[in-house]
Parts: sequence; C-alpha cells; structure tokens
Amino acid sequence: MTISNLKKTIAFKTLGCRLNLFETDSLMSEFAAKGYEVTNDVDAEADVYIINTCTVTNQSDQKSKRVMNRTKRLHDDSVKIVTGCMATNYKEQLKESDKVDYVVDNDHKTSIVELVEAHFAGETADPDLFEKDVFNYEPAKTTAHTRALIKIQDGCNNFCTYCIIPKVRGRAISRPVEEVLKNIRKVVGYGFKEVVLTGVNLGTYHYEDIDFEELVKQILAIPGNFRVRISSMEPDGFTDSFFKLFHQPKLTPHMHLCLQSGSETILKKMRRMYTGEFFESMTEKLREEVPDFNITTDIIVGFPGETEQDMQDTLAMSARINFGHIHTFKYSIRKGTRAERLPEQIHGDVKTERSERVRELSEKMREDYRRGFVGKTQVVLVERINKEGFATGYGENYIPVVIREKNLQTNTFYKVDITDLIQGRDEPVLVGEKAVEYSY
Repeated sequence: MTISNLKKTIAFKTLGCRLNLFETDSLMSEFAAKGYEVTNDVDAEADVYIINTCTVTNQSDQKSKRVMNRTKRLHDDSVKIVTGCMATNYKEQLKESDKVDYVVDNDHKTSIVELVEAHFAGETADPDLFEKDVFNYEPAKTTAHTRALIKIQDGCNNFCTYCIIPKVRGRAISRPVEEVLKNIRKVVGYGFKEVVLTGVNLGTYHYEDIDFEELVKQILAIPGNFRVRISSMEPDGFTDSFFKLFHQPKLTPHMHLCLQSGSETILKKMRRMYTGEFFESMTEKLREEVPDFNITTDIIVGFPGETEQDMQDTLAMSARINFGHIHTFKYSIRKGTRAERLPEQIHGDVKTERSERVRELSEKMREDYRRGFVGKTQVVLVERINKEGFATGYGENYIPVVIREKNLQTNTFYKVDITDLIQGRDEPVLVGEKAVEYSY
C-alpha cells in the first residue's frame, strides 16, 4: 500500500453491457487489492468517481450525461474520470468539458488504476500516455456480482448500418486461449460458481487455431464445481456440433441471440450477416438438442423504412420462436453510421407504439415459457437470502427462482422441484422446494 491511497475511496457507475461490467469489476478488484475502498454508490462521498459509459443509443448517451452532470454537481471537488464507449466516441468534446477531469478511451481503460495513482502522487497523469491494451484485466476477486465475468473477445467487423460499436470498440480481436483459461481457473479458485463469457461478438473468437467452439470445449474441461454461461451473441457461424455442447451439464441452456428484426427486408437494410429464415432454423436446432432452451433476444423497432408488414413479420417470427424474453429498442440515429443517411426515418410516435406491441408479446411469451417449468427441476445458484429467509437465485435456464426453504447457503448449487410460478416485483418468478445440494 502506498501513502497516496490510504483511506481513499473510489466510486464506480457502470452503464451498458456486460463487457463494461466485467471491466468495472476488474478495476474495482484491482483498486481493492491496492488498499482503496471501493463502492458502486456514486452518490456517496468518494475521492474518485469513475463513470464507465455506454453510447450504443442516444438514450445511452443521455444516461451517461446525466450521471456526469449529477456527479459534477454533488462532488465537484473530487476527481472525476469518464471512460467506456461514450468516452471513446466523444473523446475530444468531453476533454473540453468541465464535467470531468480525465477522459479515458476503451484502449486505455486498463490503465485507470495507474492513472489514479499518478494523480495522487502529483505525477503527470495523461491517459493517452499509458499503454494500450484491451485485455490487460485481471479476473475480479472482489465484485458486486455473484457471477464471474470473463472477457474473451473485443471489437466487431460486421459494421451493421445502425451500429456505432466498431468505431468505439475497434475491429474484432481475440484474447489468447491460455489467458482465458488461466482467468477462469483463478475465479473458480476464488470460489465463483458461475462463469459468464463476455465480448462484443463472441462467435468471431479465433486465436491461432482455436475457434469459439473449441475454446468452450477447453473451458468445460476445467475441473471444479462451476457452470458456464454464454452472454449475448450474434447468430452466425454456428455448427451443429456447437449446439451439441449444450448436452454437457456445465454449459447452461441459455443464450441471448440478437435477432433485431423478423423482416428479411429490414435485416438486409441493417446489413445483418444472416437471414430471418436462418435465425429461425438455428433456434429450432437448439431446441432439438435441448427442448427447454431459453433463447432471449434484442429487437429494434422503427428502423428507417420499416413498414407495418415488416413489423408484423417481426411479431410473427418472435411468436413462432417463443423467446424467453425480448429486449426492445427504438431505433435512434447514431452519427457516423450508414443508417443515419437512410430515407424514410420513422416518426417517434410510431416507434413507441411498435415498441409497446413487442413488449406486450414479450411479457406473454416470458410468462408462458416460465410456466412450462412447473413440475420440472432447476439447478439454482443461490445468490441471496430474502427478508423472509428464503433463498433466491437463478436456475440453469436463467430464470429467477425463490426456494421456499430456510437455512440454505449462498453461492451454493441446489437442485429443486419447481412447484409454482408467481408474480415477483418486476417479473414472473419460479418457486422451488425440496432443495438438494448439487455439484457439477
């Protein structure tokens, strides 16, 4: 511990995707290991505030700006650092702003701890002078989550017409296999029971002669009582042999596959790398291997030129696939993308109405899908004990479960009988009983 960090507090605010969450977790853990106090409460008093931003939509930008403005207003005398995708996309503008002290783009995010130490030591602290490295993150030992996020890939080469991510995350790059495996062994050694693979476009992972499918096989071969979850993915490049990996108990039967639209016309305008027909056939193959497989997705409504028929095609395909949940986004113009220049921009009221229709369908499908687990079993990783003394967590299909038994242990797997579906505070929740401790 150095004199500079004694009793200093670092507060984090993270917006956006799981990749951002992973990077924040790693930074928090690194600060904690050096003797700093760390917190996720940006309203609390702290010496440094680090805002890890998102810029995927206009709404994301606005959320990030609100956090920066609030932090400036409440904590003007503290050090304020903005990083992440908005910091990359609007780097020069933010440097000129009086809202933050340092602007750190994604390429230099791994150097934030060094930056803070240099600042308090009175040394030159220019983020751009530190080494660029998008993978130099240690696996987090101290996190605000019960799952361990592991970054295996960054960047994207697809250049969808609406998407700013290739600009702010760069071209696709894969983390060395041994680094990935080493990180997972570490977090399993720390006691984490679930590992979540994260990246911008996981399916494009390719390091030397190892592709994503082979990497997953090697991860599943690591000994230990843990399971593996794959986060958001693009629906291209999969083989039938990849789908068969889900027969292995350690690989959870849930993937977030980004459809975006059920209209072939709109998919072409978006420059997606697949057809709706291919997407639907892929989901059918997944459920041939694992009938209860939970497929969740993203859908963008109101893309330029989207007709009512296009909207009907999206709703019809969604209903046929029976998604476990849909994240709905209203299209927003991102400067510098091809879609910015497309004609037939859709009025905001139409986007809102179409978004509501998708949301209603999503809620119905989610409830129907989850009700199908009544009478079956789930292996639940207990995350917390609620105020009634019952254990809560997620089953392997990524569905929330409350176990109506007391004296169960957190960070422990239990196989439970699912007896009911009840309405929780925000969503339908499965009810489990007869908990038996379980090991993978």
